[in-house]
Amino acid sequence: MALPQAYSQYNNSKILTAKPAELTLMLYEGAIKFCNIALLAIDENDIEKASINIIKVQRIIDYLRKTLDMSYPVAQDFENIYTYLSSRLIEANINKDPEIVSEVNGHLHSVRDNWKLVMDKVAKGEG
Repeated sequence: MALPQAYSQYNNSKILTAKPAELTLMLYEGAIKFCNIALLAIDENDIEKASINIIKVQRIIDYLRKTLDMSYPVAQDFENIYTYLSSRLIEANINKDPEIVSEVNGHLHSVRDNWKLVMDKVAKGEG
């Protein structure tokens, strides 16, 4: 079995066996990765690659918004964050603005880090 195929199967298995909180973490990680790729593409003046990766981040944010359970009060806070990030990503993509992509990336890092903290507390029985 070729190494790329084995890696792909491992990733698929990882996704299929992940708990919802872990899947959310993976989505944050993916959005951060695509922000980083978009920033590099903007720096290299690769407009198409930048646009493709900003759109990937937008799709992840849209998915996170659609899966919010609004029966929890905190969901409205996430809705507000995701709405803001979506609007900033649109602006970033129109202008290929690395400062906006960096801003979104920073927010994604903060949300991801807080998500990890909550996951750790729940795992330890503190949540």
